[in-house]
Amino acid sequence: MKLETIRGDGRHGLSGAYRAVLVALCVLASLALFTACGGNAPSGEQDVEPEETGDGTMTVPEETTGGEAVGEGTTSGELAITPAQATVGPNENASMLPAGGKEKDRSQDPPENPPEGVRTYPATSNSTDVELPISYEQDPPTNGDHATYWQNCGFYTSPVEKEAAVHSMDHGAVWITYRPDLPADQVEILRSLAQEEYVLVSPYPSLYAPVVATAWRNQLDLTGADDPRLRRFVDQFRLSTTAPLSGNGCTGGRGEPEVSAA
Repeated sequence: MKLETIRGDGRHGLSGAYRAVLVALCVLASLALFTACGGNAPSGEQDVEPEETGDGTMTVPEETTGGEAVGEGTTSGELAITPAQATVGPNENASMLPAGGKEKDRSQDPPENPPEGVRTYPATSNSTDVELPISYEQDPPTNGDHATYWQNCGFYTSPVEKEAAVHSMDHGAVWITYRPDLPADQVEILRSLAQEEYVLVSPYPSLYAPVVATAWRNQLDLTGADDPRLRRFVDQFRLSTTAPLSGNGCTGGRGEPEVSAA
């Protein structure tokens, strides 16, 4: 193969065949480099790491919307986590102290053995420097930005403001929501629970389950107020260290509950 040719101006240049070989080599080198870096053809999708199940098989979490979690309690394609694995997130403010110079109430670590069916959601943020109303991923909401004021804990017969209830959960409260048509005897059970500290109870229109118990980043659907898992959820998730401002109080906010802690 001739490497040089004499151009019309008398200067030497590469032959056409040699230039073609160089171009082909450059293309091959580029493909090899792309493959070595793990590149894939762009498709608009992201790989999802599979989740190991108890029987040794692998499953891929499914994305969902509304009050359901991804996999076993995540959103945005993240792998499932348990309540015990949930810690305060990097964008959550945990440095604020209770109003009025009060001492923080003592918190507890999240449970290793939560009631069956608890869904745990990823940490987001807990800013109050936001415009209301707020659109939440879960319904009822489990965590996120909220109002500057919190809802006083206790029992309500009318719906409360979501953004205020989320602030209460940021302080470590358990928010128990129930269908407005829940039988009276069931409502009385919830009314009794609302006499305990850090328990907020209110009706919730269009609720998908008879009763839903929610604490910061954790939620449990219940068959009714007499579901034994409700008592466990309140005991295990009230004042959990998962809530960034756990122990900051659930009084001195907004609302006049019919029943509250003595």
